[in-house]
Amino acid sequence: MNNSPAFLTPPLHDSREAVLRLLVTLALMTIGAAGMYVVPVVLPAVQVEFGVARADASLPYTLQMIGFGLGGILMGRLADRFGITVPLLLGAVCLGLGFMMAALSPNIWVFMAVHGILIGMLGASCTFAPLIADTSLWFVRRRGIAVAVCASGNYLGGAIWPPIVQHFVESVGWRTTYFGMAAFCTICMSALALMMRRRPPQAGDTPVATGHGAPGSMPFGFTPGQAQGLLCVAGVACCVAMSMPQVHIVAYCTDLGFGAARGAEMLSIMLGFGIVSRLVSGAICDRIGGLRTLLLGSALQTLALVLFLPFDQLASLYVVSALFGLFQGGIVPAYAIIVREHFPTKEAGARVGTVIMATLVGMAIGGWMSGKVFDLTGSYHAAFINGIAWNLLNFGIVLMLLVRVRWNRRRAFAVA
Repeated sequence: MNNSPAFLTPPLHDSREAVLRLLVTLALMTIGAAGMYVVPVVLPAVQVEFGVARADASLPYTLQMIGFGLGGILMGRLADRFGITVPLLLGAVCLGLGFMMAALSPNIWVFMAVHGILIGMLGASCTFAPLIADTSLWFVRRRGIAVAVCASGNYLGGAIWPPIVQHFVESVGWRTTYFGMAAFCTICMSALALMMRRRPPQAGDTPVATGHGAPGSMPFGFTPGQAQGLLCVAGVACCVAMSMPQVHIVAYCTDLGFGAARGAEMLSIMLGFGIVSRLVSGAICDRIGGLRTLLLGSALQTLALVLFLPFDQLASLYVVSALFGLFQGGIVPAYAIIVREHFPTKEAGARVGTVIMATLVGMAIGGWMSGKVFDLTGSYHAAFINGIAWNLLNFGIVLMLLVRVRWNRRRAFAVA
């Protein structure tokens, strides 16, 4: 019997400690999601108080998402070098400071800067890509479902935070609400971060019962930079397509005469089924690997986008929205699994952060592009077709990578 203290026992993959750590990670990601979902809720109040146009009032969210993506790379590098606790503590302090400074903002420009730098880049970013990368280091046999559970925290936060924030905005105003969120997020995230001090198991590059191959110096037969670049292009492409329904479903329903409330319900259905999708895709990923899971998700997302074209009645749109959420939720977490399967462990944080940033860029570009296509054509059908074309680009890249992996494996066997 081993009576050594827990902190002296070497960490193990897929252990009870890893599972408990995953629950802490889920809580951290859910709390950190406040930085992503607060702006849409306070937008009307902020617009009225600062006396700006709707487009200007929306810019804090845009800058925040850009900062969120860039911060994922920075925080990932810190996690690779010092462990995940350091970026989490930094993020907790900056997120709290960001909420306080936003509450004190004298104008929309300060409000925007604070959301882009403190809340997005230095705050909430620590609770997405770095946590996904860290989770992937603690699991081997159950890596797919573990990453899926972790990534579901972002959607869970999206379901929890908006009604809470809306309640307090109506009760005490948006500035006081921000002060309350500053205290809550800083205290809770700091306490949880201290529970993440253990470094992950060191034998992370050894696959256990996966059959997908070990990370090497030539991922997919490309240099690491080339492989990373292809994954980033694939991430942009799939999320340009993904953003079309997520960003414009409310406006689409309004144009069809169903009203904004129906569109909001469809968006809620998408996110709800997105949680289910992430969990199911994680289980599938453990069986067939990251590349095959991403290829499957890409194909199904294309199908869902195609279904939006002929089915534009209210009942059918509810069904297609549910299908879209069910098909697309597992796509982004699959990139983290692919990085872990094909790149060295010591680079996981930075490389996962880079690919996640590419997906966020795709969401930002896609939301704007779909609106631009609508402005030029007067129809969302053309915007859906544009999304389908981008999704086919993603499918082609992933299919090419999968073919190269199989070809390289056969060549290695032939040489051996």
